[in-house]
Amino acid sequence: MSRRWWSDLTVTAVAVVVGLLWLWVAYATEPTEDFAPLPVELTGLAVAVALFLWLRRSRPLLIAVLLLLGGLALPSLIGLTAATLVGLASRRGWRWAFPLFALHATLIVTLFQEESGPDREFWETVLVLLLSDLVLIAWGLLLRSHRLLVRSLEERARQAEEGQRLRVEEARHLERERLAREMHDVLAHRISLLAVHAGALEVRRGASEEEARAAGVIRECAYDALEDLRDVIGVLRAPDSDSDRPQPGLADLRALVAASRDAGAQVDLTVTVAEEEPGRAGRHAYRIVQEGLTNARKHAPGTRVRVTVTGGPVDGLTVEVTNPASVTAGLPGAGAGLIGLGERVGLVGGRIGHGWTESGEFRLEAWLPWRP
Repeated sequence: MSRRWWSDLTVTAVAVVVGLLWLWVAYATEPTEDFAPLPVELTGLAVAVALFLWLRRSRPLLIAVLLLLGGLALPSLIGLTAATLVGLASRRGWRWAFPLFALHATLIVTLFQEESGPDREFWETVLVLLLSDLVLIAWGLLLRSHRLLVRSLEERARQAEEGQRLRVEEARHLERERLAREMHDVLAHRISLLAVHAGALEVRRGASEEEARAAGVIRECAYDALEDLRDVIGVLRAPDSDSDRPQPGLADLRALVAASRDAGAQVDLTVTVAEEEPGRAGRHAYRIVQEGLTNARKHAPGTRVRVTVTGGPVDGLTVEVTNPASVTAGLPGAGAGLIGLGERVGLVGGRIGHGWTESGEFRLEAWLPWRP
């Protein structure tokens, strides 16, 4: 049951208790022939409760008029009448509440004047009833003002939060642009020089076939690095737009391994996956294998690297890159590549681990959901 229904039931229960207490006092202090029979009172109260729960929120003015008219004949309805006045004022404001108050005042004055005349008791009774109505309406208007104030504060808080979010996004965009400029000014220039020098070595007179091939591999890798750098810079400058260049996937693993072999690495590749294309998981798997091969070249040159990629739509995608320890000293590294892989895999809900096995091999292993 919703919170609104619990609120309506609570208000109704309190109003019924007040009405029954008022009826008990009326029967105890005045002649019973002045009131309707008790079965009629209880039946009228039950009908009023049903109408109150049904129309309280959808037709507050209608239920208020019905209960005001019924309350003139049935004392047990006084609690529901009070709750209706409060609800009408809190939901529709003074423009609806005060005309209803005027109608009630007119009916009270007319009926009491016909019964007892304009004596002191008449004026005291009328004054008490009308002041009670005004207090109830004022209470409802106070509740309305409080509700409107809370809504206004919530709207201001939402606007402030939205403004803060926009400022954060703007700061991130400016930082991305700064990083893009730095990467373009520093890395693009150096990689371009590397490609130029590699091209010169490739066509140099007197160079052996092996040297020319190695220079060609360096030149091609430099050009690929420039293309990747342009993609990264494009993402930094416009993170919501996709790059026009196709992203590598599982189908490009063989070309990646072939490039490593051309550079002198010994790589064994085993790919056993479903024919269905895994989408983004394939791109992440490609980057994991690329980082594993890079680490093997840096830290274990001359060793044989085993790359295994298996999986399917049910089991997900498993990537494993294994190489033994090298007898020669490798290049130092800061581990930033593995940290980046951990962040990449974590964003898509995967798992990654790396370390030395008991057989003395370094293993990089990752699991990716098939459709992250």
